[in-house]
Amino acid sequence: MRSIGSRDNGLIKRARAICRSPRECRKLGETLLDGPHLVAAALAADVPLKAVLVAESALADAEIGGLVARLGDKGHRVADELMTSISPVSTPTGIVALMDIPAAAPPDIDGDLLVLDGIQDAGNVGTMLRTAAAAGLRQAILTPGCAQAWSPKVLRAAMGAHFVLSIVEQARLDTLLDGYRGTLAATLPGSGSVSLFTCDLRGKVAWLFGAEGAGLSPDLAARADLKIRIPLAPAVESLNVSSATAICLFEQCRQRQGGA
Repeated sequence: MRSIGSRDNGLIKRARAICRSPRECRKLGETLLDGPHLVAAALAADVPLKAVLVAESALADAEIGGLVARLGDKGHRVADELMTSISPVSTPTGIVALMDIPAAAPPDIDGDLLVLDGIQDAGNVGTMLRTAAAAGLRQAILTPGCAQAWSPKVLRAAMGAHFVLSIVEQARLDTLLDGYRGTLAATLPGSGSVSLFTCDLRGKVAWLFGAEGAGLSPDLAARADLKIRIPLAPAVESLNVSSATAICLFEQCRQRQGGA
């Protein structure tokens, strides 16, 4: 394993730029995986890693040490203070990896879909991707205005979901959903909505979730075949969008498994 001791090293400079700005991710076409779980998930999915940077103090960790043994010449030992400068979190995990952002696959709208419309919070986007993967979905579609799916913060919140999902960004839904042969479902307030727990969700569903404050765009909301409300206690006005996603997707799972 080679050692890096300078802040001016090319790998260090690229990692620092990526962890500070999603714009640099797009510009460089690279992103940063932070933590042993994400690195292990990438290796398990046979994702090519360009370089892996490991803090000197983390080499004694059994999990990280096991990963290092699998890296060959892609592993680099760095001083702890350098790891602090390139970590996307305040308390570094001790290991980060650089990888190319994969080219987006053509959209495949045959099946269940997670559609995110203008979700700007990186933590929410990552959590929603993780929930979708856990519920068995295989495709997520993000409109312009969403947080960048392959940014370090979204990757960290998704915890490996990127490697089992097909993710389409900057999608134009006005034409993409025209050929969808399933139900377009959205959680929307108002008298025309029905309780989630009375809906038949056993068929194919494209789940439409809108931005944290503004909600779905009016055009997308108007396209919803099924307008859903999640029953809440009277004192609670609404749910975080990632919480709403989990409730809806796992209610669908429950129905498909024959739950009462």
